[in-house]
Amino acid sequence: MIIRTKYLLGLIFFFAVLSTQGQQKRALTHADYDGWESVSSDRISANGQWVGFEVNPQDGDGRLEIVSHSNAQKRFVIPRANRLSFSHDNNFAVGRIVAEKDAIKLLKLKKTKADDMPKDSLFIINLASGTVEKLSRVKSFATPDKVGNWLAVHFEKELPKKAVKKEEGDTTKVAAPEKPKKTDGTTLLVRSFDGKTTYEYDRVKSYGFSENGGYLYYVKATEDTLKNAGIFLLDLKSGISQTIDIGKTDYMSPQISDSNKYLAFITTEDSLKAEKPYYDLYLYDIAKASNQKIADKNTAGILAGGMVSKSGRINFSADDSQVYFGTTTDYKEYEYESDTTILDEERVKLDIWGWQDAEIQPMQLRNKNREENRSYLAAYNIKDKKVIQIGDEQVYNINYDPKSKLKIALATDDSPYRREYSWNTQIGRDTYLVNLETGSKTLIQKALSGYAQLSPAGKYAYWYDNSDSSWVAYDIAAKTFKNLSENLDVNVYNELHDSPSLPGSYGAAGWLKDDKGFLIYDKYDIWKIDPTGKVAPQNITLGAGREQNIEFRRQRIETEEREGIDPASPFILTAFHEFNKKNGFFTGDINGKKAPSEIIFTDNRYLGLNKAENADLLTIRRSTVQEYANVYATDLKMSQLTQLSFANPQQDEVNWMTVELVDYLANDNTPLQGLLFKPENFDPKKKYPMMVYFYERNSDGLHNYRAPAPSASTINIPYFVSNEYLVFVPDIKYDLGLPGPSAYNCIIPGVQSIVAKGFVDADNMAIQGQSWGGYQVAHLITRTNMFKAAGAGAPVVNMTSAYGGIRWGTGMSRMFQYEQTQSRIGGTLWEKPMYYLQNSPLFYMDRVQTPVLIMHNDADGAVPWYQGIEMFMALKRLNQPAWLLQYNGEDHNLVQRKNRKDLSIRLSQFFDHYLKGAPAPLWMTEGLPAVEKGRTLKYELEDEN
Repeated sequence: MIIRTKYLLGLIFFFAVLSTQGQQKRALTHADYDGWESVSSDRISANGQWVGFEVNPQDGDGRLEIVSHSNAQKRFVIPRANRLSFSHDNNFAVGRIVAEKDAIKLLKLKKTKADDMPKDSLFIINLASGTVEKLSRVKSFATPDKVGNWLAVHFEKELPKKAVKKEEGDTTKVAAPEKPKKTDGTTLLVRSFDGKTTYEYDRVKSYGFSENGGYLYYVKATEDTLKNAGIFLLDLKSGISQTIDIGKTDYMSPQISDSNKYLAFITTEDSLKAEKPYYDLYLYDIAKASNQKIADKNTAGILAGGMVSKSGRINFSADDSQVYFGTTTDYKEYEYESDTTILDEERVKLDIWGWQDAEIQPMQLRNKNREENRSYLAAYNIKDKKVIQIGDEQVYNINYDPKSKLKIALATDDSPYRREYSWNTQIGRDTYLVNLETGSKTLIQKALSGYAQLSPAGKYAYWYDNSDSSWVAYDIAAKTFKNLSENLDVNVYNELHDSPSLPGSYGAAGWLKDDKGFLIYDKYDIWKIDPTGKVAPQNITLGAGREQNIEFRRQRIETEEREGIDPASPFILTAFHEFNKKNGFFTGDINGKKAPSEIIFTDNRYLGLNKAENADLLTIRRSTVQEYANVYATDLKMSQLTQLSFANPQQDEVNWMTVELVDYLANDNTPLQGLLFKPENFDPKKKYPMMVYFYERNSDGLHNYRAPAPSASTINIPYFVSNEYLVFVPDIKYDLGLPGPSAYNCIIPGVQSIVAKGFVDADNMAIQGQSWGGYQVAHLITRTNMFKAAGAGAPVVNMTSAYGGIRWGTGMSRMFQYEQTQSRIGGTLWEKPMYYLQNSPLFYMDRVQTPVLIMHNDADGAVPWYQGIEMFMALKRLNQPAWLLQYNGEDHNLVQRKNRKDLSIRLSQFFDHYLKGAPAPLWMTEGLPAVEKGRTLKYELEDEN
């Protein structure tokens, strides 16, 4: 049902207020998670008059809302809808409607076949009249990217026709149902949004619009043995459909040039069952209606011993002079592989780890599919009818923009340094300038530390150089280098960087049109740099950021800036106060003559700014810890924000939370901040149990909204606070080589500062963390007994064994993490053995007197799960209370919602028992024997028996 109402929102709030008047607000329960809503996929029509967004509960059926930008009472509500698109003339909206989740579940319980399950539908709304049209059994739909009010709808296969009874005289005959035709294709409907013009095609396999909506291609599948596959082109203006090619086995990756002059596609004449099919590239001249093969494995200029790749992207250059495509090496014949006299069970299966390999075997296995489908950039010059091979097996990483007018690109080769990647993630890369018309490559710099990009006008290659913390530009014409940031009296590297790796930059806003200037950031302000060096660097925010401790950054409001930043466009800045965490927007001056002036700057977090393509109308989202990040309508002045979405009215029924920013000193007198969450009904005369959660630095998230949700790994703060816990989240500053002591030096004084306020039950405090936070939990309980319970998720407790392990999610060795990044040891195990030992909690488990709940899952791709086993077995041997939760087949953080709900219950039961004196659940007192696995969850509390 589609609802259009002026009073819907008022009624929701009226009844919500009535339901809570005179009642004490209740605490959150685990049952609240499913219904908690999120707003997503917000978008604004080109003229800015309509705004659409999805509102979805965490589990259940959501809805799509389309609201007038100027009148929030004027809205359409479409249950179970998503994937909204507006027509380019702003008159229509289209989207998908999915089946009811409960209906799907019921059918699955009945073991209904997939073909008999409900299929998606499509809605089309006339925004002016409010009329609604629906189409059923829709597989997909599409509209042109930029221009054209056309809609293509691809339908599911038709349901098989049932037997038909026919009366003939005194007898009844049953006609056999029509035998379904064997084809992968289904019906495609192409229509104008208003439905006045329609085209329909059968057995369509794939389709797509040209960017500006002038044409639509469609590929037809074979049908039985009677009708061949083919590719066709529909002229949407004339309605004439052209046959481009027919009779090949398959047609892939069609692409229409932006000018609507050409269409290119890949095809093969080999059988779909062929083990080694070859592919050809075709070019169709639309005006001449001429189709020609332009590349195959025998084409001159193509990769030596190579062929056209089916995995390569097809693109046209901006001026239609070239077709870009991919090539690949020809299939290799291996004698052992092709030996048909060997049975499968006789084949040897092993991995050989060679010291000389650029990548270790786990990385090779993770990247196997990518390597097998690797393609190398090539181009066909349409005028000269020649193929130019641009990429090759050495230099295949080519960063080109097909929509750019530039005829140059950048390429990188890290193969000389790749072997080091297992322990050094900041390896260099040889960087080349590539001529896209000839394929020639010119080395710019060897072992470049950073990622080079081209400026919009193509005059410079530029990058942030990690090795000397500076911005560098390479003048392509002059072949000279310039340090762009050397004359600044401020740092452009991240001054809070506290790991043994090279610090990153604060970032850059981009280049001005025609490469007239480059905008880079320091910690607070924005600098305009003249790449020629003729004009001194200019602080265009006039130092206002540093003076006021406000971080200014440019807010991009245009969807495309292919030619660079237009100085005539509005120069909007985001603003974030370093200490009080205020956030908002300022108007800047790109010429640096005026200091930034405030537009809006409040105790909120602002995010998700969207500008209408053809109007100065915006949508924006804002939040606090108490206010969900709903969608608001405004304009560039932001003088008035009109709320359009109203998620989670049920929050008014529950005891929510407040948050305050806490300033304190670490043990070394470093000023730090933390977040203290309190119940909405906080009573300073009471003593509250307190949970302490930590992970690096979190205080900048003061105004983030945190939704009640089942835990993937960490405590859900709203749940615990609503149930009258305090939750403290301190920041941590790290000293190199001392990750464990650093955590102690920052967390403990922060906790003590909260206890000193007088409302904490100091005898009932606990800590909990996941991954890096789990490691710090393990370390802290070897240093102090001030916590009554602890939760450690995926903790590294033995750095000596973890150092030599593998991050199975990426296939990388874990060495880099200890030498360069988060673990912060800063050297190898043999260079700094005592640091590894001193920072490994496992060697001090005999000091632990705190009950611990560990979670470590057997498919963890980040931290070897035997680390959790090592911790558990040490505590078990020492007769210290400990439990290990191992979710089968789950990764580092839980993915499956059923397991998240389970963990949430166990976390709350564990901490309620130790901090509130609640009865222990049976899974803690009796355990869960293997013979009972899958038969009971043991949530029952001891006193319930």
